[in-house]
Amino acid sequence: MITENLFIQIALSFPDVEQVTHFDRIGFKVTGRRMYATYLARDHTANIFLLPEEQKVFCNLHDEGIYPVPNKWGEKGATTFDLQLVPKEIFMKALLSAYNEVMKRKK
Repeated sequence: MITENLFIQIALSFPDVEQVTHFDRIGFKVTGRRMYATYLARDHTANIFLLPEEQKVFCNLHDEGIYPVPNKWGEKGATTFDLQLVPKEIFMKALLSAYNEVMKRKK
């Protein structure tokens, strides 16, 4: 299982990332750019901002614990990961993908 501390440690391990407050969540963004993930402690979930086509792939990888955010953001690729259910390897791939997309747009 991915603990809160492990999530934060991994999210901050990428270059040029900062931790910010995002409503009732902890947000992680590339400095000077957009958010790529958020963490909500009360239900131990992360929202990871994927491309819509990537969202479909990740949702199909694991039956439980990965689903689109139920609003307009979800239609744009925002994906909820229940960190009590999702294997670490899948979570890591999604987080890295979201981070890489922000870095690609930065250039």
